[in-house]
Amino acid sequence: MQKLQSSFIALISVFFFWGFVAAGNGILIPLFKEKFTLTQFQSQLVDLSFYAAYAIGSVIYFFTSRAIGDPINKIGYKKALILGLLVSAIGSLFFIPAASLNSYPLLLCALFIIGLGFALQQIVANPFVINFGAKETGSHRLSLAGGINSFGTTIGPVILSYALFGNISAPAAADSSLEAVKIPALVLFTLFILCAGILWFSKLPAVTASEELDKDLGALKYPQLTLGMVAIFIYVGVEVTIQSNMGALLAMPEIKGIDHTKISHFISLYWGSLMIGRWTGALAVFNFSKVTKIMMQIVTPFIAFGIIYGVNYLTGSHVEDYLFYIPYVLLATVIFIFSGDKPARTLMILSLTACVMMIIGLVSTGNLALYSFISGGLFCSVMWPCIFALAITGLGKYTNQGSSLLVMMILGGAVIPPFQGYLVDTFNPHISYIVTVFCFAYLAWYAFKVTSIFKKQGIELETIADGAH
Repeated sequence: MQKLQSSFIALISVFFFWGFVAAGNGILIPLFKEKFTLTQFQSQLVDLSFYAAYAIGSVIYFFTSRAIGDPINKIGYKKALILGLLVSAIGSLFFIPAASLNSYPLLLCALFIIGLGFALQQIVANPFVINFGAKETGSHRLSLAGGINSFGTTIGPVILSYALFGNISAPAAADSSLEAVKIPALVLFTLFILCAGILWFSKLPAVTASEELDKDLGALKYPQLTLGMVAIFIYVGVEVTIQSNMGALLAMPEIKGIDHTKISHFISLYWGSLMIGRWTGALAVFNFSKVTKIMMQIVTPFIAFGIIYGVNYLTGSHVEDYLFYIPYVLLATVIFIFSGDKPARTLMILSLTACVMMIIGLVSTGNLALYSFISGGLFCSVMWPCIFALAITGLGKYTNQGSSLLVMMILGGAVIPPFQGYLVDTFNPHISYIVTVFCFAYLAWYAFKVTSIFKKQGIELETIADGAH
């Protein structure tokens, strides 16, 4: 039993890595911008390199599967997961020569290789977690894995900032060099190898995909999928771009007027906001009574907020003004309770609320503007499962094909942040956040549109309620 538990811990740790590295990009972007004297657009190539790897890896897998059969099914899920970890380990080592040579292109290559490994891990890890034990408890394990991912996004910016700059609040942090990335890279490499080693010697359940793949692209005839692909593209893009351009926003005197060495606790709060929402959303998979569920939905967001506060306080960040964020957590809590477990309704309410928050951020300054933008994390938190559930509903034999097409749309994280970076260079960081308004507006429209699509197809929305969490 102990060996089985250690194997499961090693398995869900990959979810932590995905969040840790993705959130850490928010610290690397302003650092690279300063050290290489980049424009904001050029600094956003960090996100382009990382998230494009997800899309390119998924495309390679998609077409390879249709040409020669599913390669993962042939080598086995366990070996495929280990291979993904080894690819990411190689990518983390690339940071060392890149830092020694002071090469921005090599640093981008390192992130791209790590992302390729993550793409393979993404394809493998989810069915692995579901099949690790009894099928009826598979959703519970996946929710736990999602919570681990969100914890990684919360502490990633804090740990990376501490490793790069020493004491986060120290003035000397600005004198740090690119050499500082070597130690975090070596630690990450060691963790990847350690995780791969544990999995290699672990006895994991056999997971295979037995259904025959369709050679055509029949899934694209379903409007809920094609519009959903755009929704996933925009959702990932807006989730990433809010934090990726936050370093430039925080440098503005009318917002905070701080440099890149002191932004980690704001990046951490943003990603922690997703943890708040996901932990709250995951309560739906437990068989609580109605009263108990409501009580848990009230308590859980503030437990998560307390963890975010504590982690950043203990690492020396100035978190006093976190108190300004409490009303946003309260608002999100009310929305989570009111929206229930209906993905279309949840997506529409969250998207419209996020639109309002982004507009408030655009027309205000200081803490009101900053925390309104950060609250985008709260409202993004459960959008992925809502969109995913809506997009694959009614696809029948094309469900797996539709799922792989949706994963490709992670490409949005590679496109939208650089586009906002271009607006930062052309106008200013504050005005550039108008991009987020249009993104959330589309997601609200998709929630409305897909409802009418399902009515025409004779699909009852109640039948996909459980897919929202």
